[in-house]
Amino acid sequence: MLNLFKQTRNGAALAFGGLLSAGWYISANSLLSGTAMHSLAVAGAIVIAGITPMWVSSRAMAKRASSQNRSLSQRLMAFDRHVLVNVVDTQGKLTEVNDQMLQVTGYALDTLVGQPVSMLYADNEGHNLAHAISKCLRRGETWQGETPLRCADGRVIVTHSTIIPLFDSKGKWTGSIAARTDITRMMKLLGEHETIETLDELRDDIWILDADTQNFTYMNKSALSRLKWSHDSLREQGIRDIAPLEGADDLVTACDQMRHDSQNLAHTEVVLAGITFAVTIKFLQVGNQADRFLFVLNDISERLAEERTKSDFISMVSHELRSPLTSIKGSMGLLLSKAAGDIPEKAQALLEIAHRNADRLVLIINDILDLEKISTGRMEFETTIGDLCDLIRESDHANEMLLQRYGLQIEIAGTDHPILLETDHNRVMQVLNNLISNACKFSPPGGKVHIIVQEGTNEVKISVKDHGTGIPEGDQHKIFQRFADLQNSDRATKGGTGLGLSICKAIVESLGGRIGFETREGKGTEFYFVLPISQGLGNEELAVSEMREAS
Repeated sequence: MLNLFKQTRNGAALAFGGLLSAGWYISANSLLSGTAMHSLAVAGAIVIAGITPMWVSSRAMAKRASSQNRSLSQRLMAFDRHVLVNVVDTQGKLTEVNDQMLQVTGYALDTLVGQPVSMLYADNEGHNLAHAISKCLRRGETWQGETPLRCADGRVIVTHSTIIPLFDSKGKWTGSIAARTDITRMMKLLGEHETIETLDELRDDIWILDADTQNFTYMNKSALSRLKWSHDSLREQGIRDIAPLEGADDLVTACDQMRHDSQNLAHTEVVLAGITFAVTIKFLQVGNQADRFLFVLNDISERLAEERTKSDFISMVSHELRSPLTSIKGSMGLLLSKAAGDIPEKAQALLEIAHRNADRLVLIINDILDLEKISTGRMEFETTIGDLCDLIRESDHANEMLLQRYGLQIEIAGTDHPILLETDHNRVMQVLNNLISNACKFSPPGGKVHIIVQEGTNEVKISVKDHGTGIPEGDQHKIFQRFADLQNSDRATKGGTGLGLSICKAIVESLGGRIGFETREGKGTEFYFVLPISQGLGNEELAVSEMREAS
């Protein structure tokens, strides 16, 4: 088709040239006379016939070239407005950048030009990528791939880049030109799509809630199936529309509190359709997007059932063991006291070992029972009004044998006047005995254990201080954990279950107080607990309390 057009165009040019030459010849012959004039007419006709097609063709080619240049200019303009373009010299410095590059990255022209192109790359990995690209260009090869670019405000965008080496007329490498397309949003959408596909397959229920409207923006398959909802109706539903959810208001309150306190994470439990869930709430604040809350609901009903079964079993076994052990311990105590007469010296030594181990077993069983009560919330407290100082002195007497065993003395300070407490004094005694026992185990022979009482306006602090080896820094974080095994615990010789301090913490906190410690390796440790002082109690109440105890 193109050849036919060219042939037609050339034929028209020849015909036009022939017409012009014929016109010239006729006009010249009619106006001029003589042989010389006749020759001039013939020569002019020949020249016109030859030049005219060439002139027509050149005009057509110029017109076509102008059209092509205009089309190319328009294409380059569209390319310049859509693509980020930069030119780099052989030293890796930016020499040219287009307006689109400046607009997307936020840099000023004088900030980029003259600077190394590596300033645009986000991190060390990006710098390594720039070096690899440079090596590829030096070999005369074009590089294509994804490049992260750091913007002026610190954001990192992802671009798909085509980088072409530039050469002069002699084939010498002069740098490169890069055309980049911003694919950050596309990558983000792909990432979100992959994330949603992953969340849909999780067994846990996943909710995403708009923080302002409190309407759901996403639920995975498990959550939708449990609530019998569909994706189509989801955005019309809010957290308060979950009728079978106990404590929905508590979840809303938790979310409001997280926003107010600028917290990112919270944990709670709810019952949904008769199933207990452990709920983790994550506050999501991402760029210019609306604030959202991510809920992860983990079904813990089976775990709770297993824990109840285990707890009941432990309780049953412990109760069954405690009664015979108490009888065995009591019988051995009578034998040691020579209630049945004298016993041989070797037999007495063996009996003392058995008695100590029976005593240890009873303590272990009591700790296990207390732990079980704490875990199930069944630990009972009997609150009465009494003098804390009397309790301190009673604890001193109760641990007299232990002090003798370790060759220690107790010094008491701060008990020179009554301190009234409305609390469970038996539980406070349990905490004191545990702290004193630990202090004795870790004190050097012949040392002292200090019990210090400090009364404040609304609370009282009770401290038990030793001068032992202290607690290693690496173990301090697990002091109140169950079955905590410290580097210097040495249970084989010092005894203990690793439950005592965790039980003390639970008791003190249940009584409205707090517990803690201060320690220095090689210098000793001070454990303390703080209890609230009952307000409005004075000497009259103390006198009444003492009268009741006396009666």
